[in-house]
Amino acid sequence: MMISEKMAARLNDQVKHEFFSFWAYLAMAYSFETMGLKGFARRFYKQAEEEKGHATKIAKYLVDQGASVKLTALDQPKVTYSSAQEIIEAALEHEKKITKLIGEIASQAVAEGDHATHSFIEWFVDEQVEEVSTVSEILGWIKMTNSPGQLLMLEGRVENS
Repeated sequence: MMISEKMAARLNDQVKHEFFSFWAYLAMAYSFETMGLKGFARRFYKQAEEEKGHATKIAKYLVDQGASVKLTALDQPKVTYSSAQEIIEAALEHEKKITKLIGEIASQAVAEGDHATHSFIEWFVDEQVEEVSTVSEILGWIKMTNSPGQLLMLEGRVENS
């Protein structure tokens, strides 16, 4: 194996977090569907697929480094939300958590002198900047709405963000 056992374990844990992200974003998309916000739902279905891609990218890196991929059980994501704003706030908190976890992997790679993993994880560091920024922007837009009609008008913009 080209990476330490400790790093392999940390990356396997991140695979689990990324698959949980996939599942959580699906639950959010279904909630948007239930609320009749189809544009928001499409945006979150797309985000769910992106998160699944992150999980598989990390898993492939593990394989490329000669480590085993260990898929473990996922926690159940929240499935009931009362408003679009609540969903977006939950998404923002989740992205901040993932950002922290990715940062910890980057720090561990530096501490171990694991240049390959550090280089690999930098893509995720940059990705998390974009993720937090995008969700923060959407939350700001939602906070500016004063009516259900304004929220519906916002859908196209959210779907394409």
